[in-house]
Amino acid sequence: MTKILYYMYINNCMYQEGALMDELADILSGLEQRINMYKNKLIDLQKKRDRLDDEIKTAKKYLELAETLFRVEKNKARSTTPALVQTEDQEKATTKGSEETKDVLFRTVKFAGISIPQATYLLLREEGKPLHAKEIYQRLIEGGVKIRSKTPVTSISISLNRDKRFLKIAPNTYRLADTEVQREERR
Repeated sequence: MTKILYYMYINNCMYQEGALMDELADILSGLEQRINMYKNKLIDLQKKRDRLDDEIKTAKKYLELAETLFRVEKNKARSTTPALVQTEDQEKATTKGSEETKDVLFRTVKFAGISIPQATYLLLREEGKPLHAKEIYQRLIEGGVKIRSKTPVTSISISLNRDKRFLKIAPNTYRLADTEVQREERR
């Protein structure tokens, strides 16, 4: 009888231990799910922060450009108001300064807010010759295009390969397709 009681006691302990192990496994599984959820949330928040940082940089750049333009135009207005008669050289200097300011502003925001293919189309049309994807990338960045990719040259190549307006003439080198060139010539 004692052997039977002993075996029953052992079985009961093993059963309780198994139940405890199952409960512990459930707790660990739940904690693992929470950890994954918080990791994903952290990644999403970091991506949002990166986007906001980019927007802040862009806004600061535009603010700086606007302030520079404001100062130039204000100085130009001051210089033209007191002197009723300007010499020809002064007029040329004022016009040249104004044109330089516009040129600087235009270069930095030339392609801002438009897609990679559209900006590339404008760039290739302006250049009139084929360009390598690296050069396209550099010119687009200078023109204000935001490319959020780890491999921007590859992203540009993929975008241009998918667009019928562009023709790949060498590895990562593109020009406008013949139909686009003909349309430009008609205008």
